[in-house]
Amino acid sequence: MVKKLTKTMVFVLLLVWSSSCSKDILKSYDDRIIGNWSLSDVDKVGIGGNTSNLPFREGMFTFEESGGLVYENSSGSLYKGSWDISTKWIRDQCTTDDKGHSNCSSKQVRSMQVTAVDFNSQDVRSEHFDDIEFTSTNRFKARIYSGAHTYVFFFQRK
Repeated sequence: MVKKLTKTMVFVLLLVWSSSCSKDILKSYDDRIIGNWSLSDVDKVGIGGNTSNLPFREGMFTFEESGGLVYENSSGSLYKGSWDISTKWIRDQCTTDDKGHSNCSSKQVRSMQVTAVDFNSQDVRSEHFDDIEFTSTNRFKARIYSGAHTYVFFFQRK
């Protein structure tokens, strides 16, 4: 009787847990990014550099399933282009034990290339984000590593 009750409780808990959690973490980044996003903030960490020379500092991005991109800046100029996310494994840290054996950890990093053109003014904007990371269903960060500083871009789904 106790065994049957325990199995039933576990089943009910799993059912409740699976219905309440977002399934986005199971989707690929290519699928998760589809939709409308606002670039809400750009932070600079480290010494040197400034954000005024970045091609994207604000605006609305529409990432299309086909790989197409529509970007609208704060003054209303409309850009069209493309986006692409790539994934690679990089070595993180290596340690050596007392016997001389190396142990290296690796992590998966996703980068994104974004290119957009305003065909009226012939203005081209392009950026390679070294690392993108979803922090929730409706938010992600994109980073550019540049020498002694890092730019962190904060996107929010609209």
